[in-house]
Amino acid sequence: MATEIYPSIAQCALIAAAFKILLFPAYKSTDFEVHRNWLAITHSLPIWQWYYEKTSEWTLDYPPFFAYFEWVMSQVAKLADPAMLRVFNLEYDSWQTVYFQRSTVIVTELVLVYALQSFVDSAHGISKRAAQAAAISILLSPGLLIIDHIHFQYNGFLYGILFASLVLAKKRSGFLWSGLVFAALLCFKHIYAYLAPAYVVFLLRAYCLSPKSIFKIQLLNCVKLGSGIAAILGVAFGPFALKNQIPQILSRLFPFSRGLCHAYWAPNVWAMYSFMDRVLIYVAPRLGLPVKAEALNSVTRGLVGDTAFAVLPDISPRMCFILTLLFQIIPLVKLFIQPTWDTFIGAVTLCGYASFLFGWHVHEKAILLVIVPFSLIALKDRRHLSAFRPLAVSGHVSLFPLLFTPAEYPIKVVYTIFWLVLFLLVFDRLAPASSAPRFFLFDRFSTLYIAISIPLILYCSLLHQIIFGKSYEFLPLMFTSSYSAIGVVGSWLGFLVVYFTS
Repeated sequence: MATEIYPSIAQCALIAAAFKILLFPAYKSTDFEVHRNWLAITHSLPIWQWYYEKTSEWTLDYPPFFAYFEWVMSQVAKLADPAMLRVFNLEYDSWQTVYFQRSTVIVTELVLVYALQSFVDSAHGISKRAAQAAAISILLSPGLLIIDHIHFQYNGFLYGILFASLVLAKKRSGFLWSGLVFAALLCFKHIYAYLAPAYVVFLLRAYCLSPKSIFKIQLLNCVKLGSGIAAILGVAFGPFALKNQIPQILSRLFPFSRGLCHAYWAPNVWAMYSFMDRVLIYVAPRLGLPVKAEALNSVTRGLVGDTAFAVLPDISPRMCFILTLLFQIIPLVKLFIQPTWDTFIGAVTLCGYASFLFGWHVHEKAILLVIVPFSLIALKDRRHLSAFRPLAVSGHVSLFPLLFTPAEYPIKVVYTIFWLVLFLLVFDRLAPASSAPRFFLFDRFSTLYIAISIPLILYCSLLHQIIFGKSYEFLPLMFTSSYSAIGVVGSWLGFLVVYFTS
């Protein structure tokens, strides 16, 4: 009989839930009002009006399954406070509303708890302890704490569905269900479409084509997968298709009028590009380079629809799409040739990297698309862990500006530092040696990068205000996103090398 590994997923989930309850009165972002408004829309209006309603600026812009999810929660919400379900009751936040919405995040996160336990149960021997450590690190992630339980969203619930799909893909008998669960996830939140290319290639190669020959199609498997996906899409979008509302839904899901950068620079390639442009504004006159005067007031400030560069060429959505697709195709070639579970998770991670680093109007919260799947294979060996370390630091530090209120400052900093120290030390003990040689320079980069994070956090959180007061308010955000971008890009390059040499 296998011995129980302590602490268990359930024990950690219980302690984490108690801590999250204490955060109920904490700062809440506009996302709190977004979801309250969606509760009101789905409860108070006919389904045909859901994607047309625009009393609030926070219109419904998630796929239908999430709208159905909001409708289900609204049936309970009316028992807590019916006033929260009135469409015209904008910015309503009674204590009953706050407690109800905060509670739903914790309760729906049980999907993640179940999926993580399934992941641990699917491991055996020595790897089971590593799987347990990775699972607990995700459950207690500072990213989920900051984004879901303070800022406010339902990522724990959604990543639970993603995890369930990834775990199902470990066995051939689960391939079909893995694809169907992922299709359902796309109908909850379309951002996961960034990971879809890895699923398409893996299921095509491992499930739809014969293991013995890529030229032999397993027709029955194709029919089962195709009909299953069609049924899921039919349940999600069918009612709206009958009313010819699909174009309206798509206009809500894909608002391309937004600018290249989000509210502040997500730590990606465009953050580094934006930083370079800011520097060139001061250097260009000395080098004789032209500066676009009309862009000086709006350059790279990340305002919606207002991202222009003063010196460097502007970036178009098409360019972002081409770069994202290119850097997704590269790992998919190996996945097609070698359709194992580890290669599949690596490809999912690299698809997340590519979309985050090169995508159009990327939200800083999307870094979880990389951190979460990478966590599953971070302990495969020490080379994987070396690539994961700078991502764990940069990804979580980049989320700090989401919480800018003084009361939440010690929570985000102390909790994140504690998590990083604890889990990076545990991971360092559990990660086995690699059969392939490690990269000396990359190991040194990881150490130096982590060391720089402490003075950076100190400056951006405290020293900047002491030195400059309210002047140069954009500077700490620029430093944070640019520093974090170096870590994410460095981690991506390191993992690309590891992926193709494993």
